[in-house]
Amino acid sequence: MSTTDPIDAELDATGLLCPLPVLKARKRLSALGMGAVLLIRADDPVARIDFPHFCNEQGHALISQQDGPDGVITFLIRKGG
Repeated sequence: MSTTDPIDAELDATGLLCPLPVLKARKRLSALGMGAVLLIRADDPVARIDFPHFCNEQGHALISQQDGPDGVITFLIRKGG
């Protein structure tokens, strides 16, 4: 994954099913400052739908979403208002 954005925190949500990855990301983001970047790893296929929707509803920016060869999806989210 290539990005120029520094990563402020990481969340490993592999092995968790909907809605847990998004709920854990919400909690993790609440502890971060505005503009912070959270890297999330998830292997629940529904996360491909859940995270863009979550960002849109909560005002966060989905910087990137990338499928890995091992079935793990990596998301970079910038905390918004």
